[in-house]
Amino acid sequence: MANEDLGKLKIDRGVAARPGPRRRRTGWIAAAVAAAVLVILFFSGVLTPAVTVEPGTVTQVYPSQSFTSLNASGYVVAQRKAAVAAKITGRLDWLGVEEGSRVKRGDILARLENQDAVAARDQAAATLRNASAGLDQARAELADATLAYERQKQLLKDGIVAKADYDAAEARYRKARAAVAGAEASIRAAQAALKGAEVNVEYALIRAPFDAVVLTKNADVGDIVTPIGAAANAKAAVVTIADLGSLQVEADVSESNLEKVRVGQPCEIQLDALPESRFRGAVHMVVPTADRSKATVLIKVRFVDTDPRILPEMSAKVAFLERPVAPGEEKPRTAVAPAAVVERGGRKVVFLVKGNRVVETPVTVGARLGDMIEIASGVKPGDRIALKPLDKLKDGTKITLAEK
Repeated sequence: MANEDLGKLKIDRGVAARPGPRRRRTGWIAAAVAAAVLVILFFSGVLTPAVTVEPGTVTQVYPSQSFTSLNASGYVVAQRKAAVAAKITGRLDWLGVEEGSRVKRGDILARLENQDAVAARDQAAATLRNASAGLDQARAELADATLAYERQKQLLKDGIVAKADYDAAEARYRKARAAVAGAEASIRAAQAALKGAEVNVEYALIRAPFDAVVLTKNADVGDIVTPIGAAANAKAAVVTIADLGSLQVEADVSESNLEKVRVGQPCEIQLDALPESRFRGAVHMVVPTADRSKATVLIKVRFVDTDPRILPEMSAKVAFLERPVAPGEEKPRTAVAPAAVVERGGRKVVFLVKGNRVVETPVTVGARLGDMIEIASGVKPGDRIALKPLDKLKDGTKITLAEK
């Protein structure tokens, strides 16, 4: 009885080796889940190698770039510019302008110490007044001498006076006439002396020779100003002024490209100080000489429209155009390289670079702008995009950027 009980405790290994239906079903489910995860990871790019792409940037392009025949660089130069100085030597007593001051022709910019010149002018004026008084006296004497002479002439004719009395009256008359002539000459001399004295006073006043803006102040009150600046501490120019209405861009053009430039040709000017602005211009002059050391010719381009932001000596770039800029072509447009645009599913798309992946982004394509293509919508300037290889990319593809 005891042996029968012990026999029941014996393990049947053949039965244990065969899995039951439930365990087989659990294994199949686990295998299916693992396969699904692998498929998801593969198609999501986790298990696929990253694609090395060449990146690019969405930029802004001006339409004029598509009909630009030549580009050159230069500087903004005032065609009317003057270093204003005094004609005499003296100490600067007053300065009425500073950098940026706008002046009109004839305005007094500065004054030299001029007390001696003012005193000489006053003396000349007094001399002139004295000469005028002398002329009045001489004329009065002449009038009296003339009456006496005419009276003696009549009396001599009537035989009433002696010839000696007549001769004395005539001599007095002639002397009075000479005195009047001398007084008139003295007045002219006094007037000339006064004019010279006034000129000397004017020399101490430094005036603007034309309408302009003060660019630099070269002397201060108390400095000795001299026309030639010969003294060690003397200043030759008090201020430097320029007519901002005469600003032009002076650019060097290679001799080999000179045939692409003509007088009156439309241009577009870009200043480094104002990169977001474009200014209309036109070729004003082709300077009729070449620089043999650089093999270039100087071209002067005038501004069609004035702008207070344009200042002398600014660096500039000039685009020589084949035709004038039409209305609507003044503003920049968003553009990309044509190679960045592909067609997927019947629509134009680009691949935006977002971290280590790309995002397929639909875009609206516009006109060609030179070697670029306009993008009307979908991306904005500054966005990074993939240029190639686009055939290996799709939405969400893992990428690495090629080193340049």
